[in-house]
Amino acid sequence: MRKIILLLTAALPLLWSCQNKPTQNHEINGAFAKAKKADTGDNLSRIAESGELIIGTISGPDTYFDYQGRGLGLQYALAEDFADTQGVGVRVELAKDSTELAQMLKKGDIDVIAYQLSDHFCEKEGLQAAGSHNEKKHTTWAVRNNADDLAEALNDWYGDGVEIKAEQTERTWIKNRTIVHRKVRAPFISREKGIISTYDEFFKMAARYTGWDWKLIAAQCYQESGFDPNATSWAGAAGLMQLMPSTAAQFGLSKDRLFSPTDNIATASKVIRHLQSQFSNIADAEERVKFVLASYNGGIGHIRDAQALARKHGYDANKWEYVGQFVRNLSNAQYYRDPVVKYGYMIGSETYGYVQSIMERWRAYGGNVHNIGAGAGSLSDEALSVRNGATGGGRDGRDNPHKKNRFSKQQKILSPDELRNAEYKSEE
Repeated sequence: MRKIILLLTAALPLLWSCQNKPTQNHEINGAFAKAKKADTGDNLSRIAESGELIIGTISGPDTYFDYQGRGLGLQYALAEDFADTQGVGVRVELAKDSTELAQMLKKGDIDVIAYQLSDHFCEKEGLQAAGSHNEKKHTTWAVRNNADDLAEALNDWYGDGVEIKAEQTERTWIKNRTIVHRKVRAPFISREKGIISTYDEFFKMAARYTGWDWKLIAAQCYQESGFDPNATSWAGAAGLMQLMPSTAAQFGLSKDRLFSPTDNIATASKVIRHLQSQFSNIADAEERVKFVLASYNGGIGHIRDAQALARKHGYDANKWEYVGQFVRNLSNAQYYRDPVVKYGYMIGSETYGYVQSIMERWRAYGGNVHNIGAGAGSLSDEALSVRNGATGGGRDGRDNPHKKNRFSKQQKILSPDELRNAEYKSEE
């Protein structure tokens, strides 16, 4: 009996332990399994919190290039499409070659390599293939080897029709990139009286602010919008001077004021003055104008690249005669992949033509090179804002929203013949 009591006493703790031990349910609850699968993980969470997907790629017409503030290229279009599914934007970091891309990815400088790498290269570098791929060429995008959640999201996204959709979008952008929806006015109101447009007063104020000949600003405006204050480009540029909303915002102009003629011209003059300061080392005023115009159109980064190429090949980097040729050559892989080039591919022929057209029209307007720099800075930032009514919604205190613009809707721009007839009738 004593032995039985001792055995029971020893067994009681074991029985108590077994009764209180959590039971393991080997059946998977579908709801919990689904929740686990939907977990974004560290990489997707970090990307969502930052609000941007950082891609690494190599510049080129079929990969990525900047066109007046808008990213183009098939690989970029695909990256944008994926980023949309995650509710974030895209930031681009450029590399010179695949090896540099792999290094950027491993260091964590980028999230995804949005460039077609060979399967062999990915295996050699220890990268995980994910997202866009070409089975025939055995190429693929890549992520870090431990970025399983990002790889899964990319693979779930990339399926039938994704690349076709991106290619169609890209073709549309390329085809329509130069389209500006505008109603072109006459390039002159009265050649005899020297009246170019209804905005001459604003051009003259901008000239006092920038130091340019006001007729040069008028020539640029005509090139941009044909003097239509409601002009919009396919890329999103707006107003008389075709300002991109992001550029306008950098210089203090809100989106709802983009189509105000006074504000648009005033903001463009701030952009011009800023660009002039970037080329202050160019002593010749007319030469400096060409560099500023090229930067206004194609971006200062590309123009700096063209200067670097000119310098490398033994030409004067402050002469548009030479630099302009390298701007045109930036659509050639031999040049845009040169080690001195930082911003890659561009459609340089358009920027080169832009500068040439404005300079020719300026001369046709009777422009005078001696008027460049004559009154530089005579109008301050504050005076420019006050004179243009920046704080009061236009010179008359009224807003000039898109499609309700008093300059385009209530004021007719007369041809020289119509102007002469009107003057004749007033004399009667």
